[in-house]
Amino acid sequence: MKDYPYTESKDTRSGFGAGLHELGKTNPNVVALCADLVGSLKMDAFIKDNPERFFQVGIAEANMMGLAAGLTIGGKIPFTGTFANFSTGRVYDQIRQSIAYSQKNVKICASHAGLTLGEDGATHQILEDIGMMKMLPHMTVINPCDYNQTKAATIAIADHEGPVYLRFGRPVVPNFTPADQEFVIGKAVLLNEGTDVSIFATGHLVWKAILAGKLLAEKGINAEIINIHTIKPLDAEAILNSVRKTRCVVTAEEHQLNGGLGDSVAQLLAREEPLPLEMVGVNDSFGESGTPDQLMEKYGLNEAAIVAAVEKVMARRK
Repeated sequence: MKDYPYTESKDTRSGFGAGLHELGKTNPNVVALCADLVGSLKMDAFIKDNPERFFQVGIAEANMMGLAAGLTIGGKIPFTGTFANFSTGRVYDQIRQSIAYSQKNVKICASHAGLTLGEDGATHQILEDIGMMKMLPHMTVINPCDYNQTKAATIAIADHEGPVYLRFGRPVVPNFTPADQEFVIGKAVLLNEGTDVSIFATGHLVWKAILAGKLLAEKGINAEIINIHTIKPLDAEAILNSVRKTRCVVTAEEHQLNGGLGDSVAQLLAREEPLPLEMVGVNDSFGESGTPDQLMEKYGLNEAAIVAAVEKVMARRK
């Protein structure tokens, strides 16, 4: 199992803030909008350097999406910022009608996604957002795994023409990917080459998959681990190349099983290469209040759950 040392843990939302700040220096068309959560979205540095390119909308998320859509008509590249719950569930109609339908070049940047929002509880812990957004025609959906990858993704989506949903989180997590990485939308990242099982993980579960890979190696199981940072468009080639070698699959995500990464991989396998599949995710449940670690443990979003899923799916392989 390949080793991934790291020297610090950082929140992925700060990676977004750093990427946005960098774009402020290099791309004069980038503008930012926020729904009264500047500190939570780490937009302060961009605002300090580019006050004329920032719009504080207040607690009016639907209006923010309409403003963003309008700004694209004048050639601007708007980055909207609020919690993932308010970036999707609260404004789905506006995104569908004003952004996705007409393919507006809006970057919907969503923090505090999933259970790791923590103590704010189920009303804020959206676990359906990937499914909602990937179902929209023309929408690109990205869920990076650490600070460095989130910063790189933020910079990369400014050059992508069309609407993007960029999902990131609140807690500090190991920052293990290269600082100078090239982020390619729709191109999965191979983290460990293996022969016994394919583990496809996204977001915060990528690091958990690496930890699971180490535990599996101690059991003599060589797992292939792939970071699926882009849910849509899905890197079908990377997935199929892997599963045709290992013949069994585990997916891992901080999202509902319905509509997430596992759902996308299952659809691909059903069409192209039917194989045993196990999914690690939240099983048709809302979250609750607790620390991120407590919630990830209770809902089975950890390395132990991935190991158990691997052992189960390998037993089903023929």
